This record gives sequence, structure tokens and C-alpha cells, in this order.
Amino acid sequence: MLATTKSIPVGGGRIIKGKYVITQPEKGVYRCFSAKCTHQGCAVASVSRGTINCPCHGSKFSASTGAVLNGPATRPLPRKKIKVAKGKIRLA
Repeated sequence: MLATTKSIPVGGGRIIKGKYVITQPEKGVYRCFSAKCTHQGCAVASVSRGTINCPCHGSKFSASTGAVLNGPATRPLPRKKIKVAKGKIRLA
């Protein structure tokens, strides 16, 4: 199990084990992405105001799609498949 649904705030997210970012862009919708920035491989550090944020060079990614919103990264965060059941989020 990666996380519980209760631990992922609506409009925000959590970094899990430094490997994954789980977000809840809207109530009941969960997304999972790699936590490795596509610019130079730094670990992203936070999720706020709809973005996943890398502290190394300032790249920002959409918490909903993983798309680059602010460079220097040029590639989106890779999306990971998850299963959500009984309040638990697991890799699919």
C-alpha cells in the first residue's frame, strides 16, 4: 500500500517514499506520478496550489496530469497506474 485516501488532501498531494507523488486534484480523483524530476532527476519536494514542485531548479508540474507548467524541465512526470479500493491506494 502506498497511502490511504484520507492522507491525500483535495487539491494537494503527498510524496511517498521519495519515489511517488500521489495527488487528488479533485475530490475522489487520485493520480500517481514518479517523484523524480525529468530535468535532472532531483526528487520533487511538495505539492501545492495544483502543482508538483521540484526544489532544485524550480520546475513545476500539473498535479492533475504531470505536464510541465514551468521549466527548466521539458518532459512531464511519468504517470504510474494505481488502484484505489476500500480507502487504500496501491500500485496497479
